[in-house]
Amino acid sequence: MYEEFIRSRFSAIKNTIKTLSIYQHDLGFVTHAKSIAIDRLHYELPANLLEDSWVAGLRKCVYFSYAQQNALPPDNLNDRKMITKLSVVLSLIAALFLNGCNHAEHETHHELPKLEATTPFRKDVSLPRQYVGLIEAIMHIEIRALEKGYLERIFVDEGQWIKKGQPMFELMAKVYQAEFETAKAEAQFAKIEYLNTKGLADENIVSPNELALAKAKLDKANAKVMLMQTRLGFTDIRAPFDGIMGRFHARIGSLLNEGDLLTELSDIRQLWVYFNVPEADYLNFKMEEGDKLGEAVQLKMANGEIYEHTGVIERIVGDFDNSFGTIQFRALFPNPDKILRHDETGTILLTKHYPNALIIPQKAVFEIMDKNYVYVINEEEKLEQRLIHIEAEMTKLFLIKEGLDESDRVLLEGIRRVSPGDKVSINLRPHEEIVPELELYTE
Repeated sequence: MYEEFIRSRFSAIKNTIKTLSIYQHDLGFVTHAKSIAIDRLHYELPANLLEDSWVAGLRKCVYFSYAQQNALPPDNLNDRKMITKLSVVLSLIAALFLNGCNHAEHETHHELPKLEATTPFRKDVSLPRQYVGLIEAIMHIEIRALEKGYLERIFVDEGQWIKKGQPMFELMAKVYQAEFETAKAEAQFAKIEYLNTKGLADENIVSPNELALAKAKLDKANAKVMLMQTRLGFTDIRAPFDGIMGRFHARIGSLLNEGDLLTELSDIRQLWVYFNVPEADYLNFKMEEGDKLGEAVQLKMANGEIYEHTGVIERIVGDFDNSFGTIQFRALFPNPDKILRHDETGTILLTKHYPNALIIPQKAVFEIMDKNYVYVINEEEKLEQRLIHIEAEMTKLFLIKEGLDESDRVLLEGIRRVSPGDKVSINLRPHEEIVPELELYTE
């Protein structure tokens, strides 16, 4: 009868037998049985597999299996080998059965696992809002040729700080000098002619009209002198203000036409930083504390360092850009050490203050359909799924706008393993203990 019983079970667990047969004499078999039970029997063995109650169950099953083996005729060697393999499997199944019974007997007395929870806390918080900024010199111009000619001399170098009135470039002046001298000679001739006509007019030899014509010629000649002198002066290009030289766009010997670009000049002792602010932030800026022009801002440079000098918001520039939904702000920064340059980039840090803000760890929050929730433990120690609204974000923390108060108990761990309505046992920890540990959180 036992032989038939064992044979009837063979087809159902033959795959398990093939795996277990190589371990039946291995002292580490019981430990390995955990993975075998999961892979073959789809059952996770408990941690107390090696305790005395389990060993006793295994021992009884092994004795039972060997008793059936010894009852077979001696010539039935194949059946003996089969039962030897099956003894291990039966031991595992019997042990699972015994543990299942024990688990059923004590299930009603099993304690709920303790999960960590905490309560929201309040604190005054100041958070910098970041906006990408473009740095521009207050005075930045292009130096261009005002006359046609060859570039004859360059007195400065790229990147050099120069003073107002300092020579920068010189164009070949011979042609303009000749034109100037010609104009002066023509003016001198017109003057002599005017004086002669005036003498004759005083003696009533010529009419007053002829005197007026002579005076007009003289004025025209003098005006031409001034024009030629000005054009001659355009060949000597000097700095209109203190500033730093840009890159050269022409070299000595280049033939320049009127309007050709030579270089740029920037006064970088003070700088404007333009940054785009979203519409919502603009409205908050205007409505929370009224007109806050003059509010201090900081600048984070491209290397991540904070610029040592503080700037102020000077103007809100122009209209909204409908393409991006932003409006430009302009901040003024001093630059006495000339560290910053025109067309450099940086990040404006505009600090926003949240007095008495309500704060919870980010790990307590989960998202469903773009909405944020937490699990709150009610008076019956059951979980309630609570919708919350987040006002701002800190490192590992959220500032809560609505949905919670300081008396709520918020679940911190096991969020993916519980559901609304579950009864839980919690280990309520103060935020002073929780916050320092958040950097280690990796769930």
